Amino acid sequence: AMKGAKSKAAESKKADAKLSVKRGAAAAGKNPAKKAKPTKDPNKPKRPASAFFVFMEEFRKTYKEKHPNNKSVAAVGKAGGDKWKSLSDAEKAPYIAKADKRKTDYEKELQAYNKKLSEGAGDEESDKSKSEVNDEDEDEAEGSGEDDEDED
Repeated sequence: AMKGAKSKAAESKKADAKLSVKRGAAAAGKNPAKKAKPTKDPNKPKRPASAFFVFMEEFRKTYKEKHPNNKSVAAVGKAGGDKWKSLSDAEKAPYIAKADKRKTDYEKELQAYNKKLSEGAGDEESDKSKSEVNDEDEDEAEGSGEDDEDED
């Protein structure tokens, strides 16, 4: 029963979304190509993998070789997690070192990326469109014609 209720709510939400599309959803930034949100910038460096994920990348390969028919991501993750927990600090050290190196690389990339951003790559466009909108508002306010009525 719960599922039915959920999809009904989703249906009405969809209808609402359709209505609001007419009211200029493009301006609201639904079209990612037109104006990418800063949070989903494809140029932004990806966060580096932690030591555990470095380990998991390798573990997945060896696990696949041992269990070629396993299709469960969860099983690999659980096996990897258990294996990681059972490693000694000395065994974890190379993965931690790799993760640290990735972090350093990431921080360099991020600095370069932020520098590019602050130099104004693609920032001007949004400012221009903002000021255009403001100009229109001002024109309307000036030409509202309320003052003329007092003189009569």
